[in-house]
Amino acid sequence: MRRNFFQLRLLPATLSIATVACGTSSAASRSSAGQSASSPAAVVIDAGHGGFDRGGIPGQSVPEKEMTLDVAQRLKALLADSGYRVIMTRDSDVFVPLATRVSIANSYQNAIFICIHFNSAKRVGADGIETYFYSRDSLPLASAVHYFVAGGAPSPNRGVRRRGYYVLRKTRVPAVLVECGFLTNPTEAQYVQNASYRQKLAEEIAAGIRGRSSVASTLSSARVATGESIPLQSYIDQTKARSSDRSRSKRSSKKSSKTKSSKKKKSSQPAESEANATQKEGGG
Repeated sequence: MRRNFFQLRLLPATLSIATVACGTSSAASRSSAGQSASSPAAVVIDAGHGGFDRGGIPGQSVPEKEMTLDVAQRLKALLADSGYRVIMTRDSDVFVPLATRVSIANSYQNAIFICIHFNSAKRVGADGIETYFYSRDSLPLASAVHYFVAGGAPSPNRGVRRRGYYVLRKTRVPAVLVECGFLTNPTEAQYVQNASYRQKLAEEIAAGIRGRSSVASTLSSARVATGESIPLQSYIDQTKARSSDRSRSKRSSKKSSKTKSSKKKKSSQPAESEANATQKEGGG
């Protein structure tokens, strides 16, 4: 059964969010594992985007970079209070290259890396919580974080996914990237703009970090913990799908190039068209 840690209602006329009950996160209070001997000496928190990189898609009204930083700072405070050593890849509105974020994470051997993002899509109906990982060693952490965040949020559970994002592939410590909802979805965007909701997201992520040592050792489709363990989540492997997409894109590009070449004499701007097509593929 899903754990609804709060009840949010949108008022008919204003879509404003009802007041969220204050207090300690129910998920955090149920995370009994606490800090054990296996707890990391450091947690590296990475607030996605920043500076000139606003995040999201063109025309998106809610700036992702501000929401990720706010949740990251709240998470920092919660973990520091629990005795963790916390390192932020950015603690203000500045741009930090991906390689620098990875370098920070890799400079701490006994650490974990938590990357915070919010999703976006051209389809406004897209919604839900996703958690990404890449290395096998990162799956328990992804399972715990996703268990609490997706299990507690009022948004749909989009599952745990394996994907080769740069910050996940290049880190040498357990690393996850959590997408805390779609800012292009009117309902979820309204949730995220509420400070109490962002606090709850931070509390659920913190609960996942504290509970990661209680994750079961075998994959399970179960979503309910036994009281002693959190289920190791099954996941969607998108690494192969992404490679397949690239192959189709290359084949399409070659076919398009041949077609344009055969019509070169009929077109006054063939080179510009091909350049635009390549740019679109690269930015996809």
